[in-house]
Amino acid sequence: MTQNQENENTETLFTISELADQLDISTRAIRFYEEKGLILPERTKGNHRIYSKRDRARLKLILRGKRLGYSLEDISEMIGLANFNMEEEQQLKKTFSYGKRKLVEINERMQELQILREDLLAIQQKISKRMEELNIK
Repeated sequence: MTQNQENENTETLFTISELADQLDISTRAIRFYEEKGLILPERTKGNHRIYSKRDRARLKLILRGKRLGYSLEDISEMIGLANFNMEEEQQLKKTFSYGKRKLVEINERMQELQILREDLLAIQQKISKRMEELNIK
């Protein structure tokens, strides 16, 4: 093993605290994702969790998916945890499909919010007009 390979191997492992600090999440959140089967860290002989770069990458995908409003079940399917044998093409198609559905949801919410905004502006105009009639400042 070369010096670079040795350095690469030691740099690819993280403790739960290191990972939590790097991703700005709690150790409890990491344990939760492990309990849900979204990540599968190795264990040391002393039964401490050790995380690889792959675990870190999966956690980043999970957090991004949560930020985008996906459920843990959706995220699991998109990153291939529901089917560990999922080919990249299948994974990409599934993720693309989820993305299309999420965009439809977002557009619907935006339309609803626009209607709400227009309603509130109309109410404010009516209140403002009435306040002027009553000389309220």
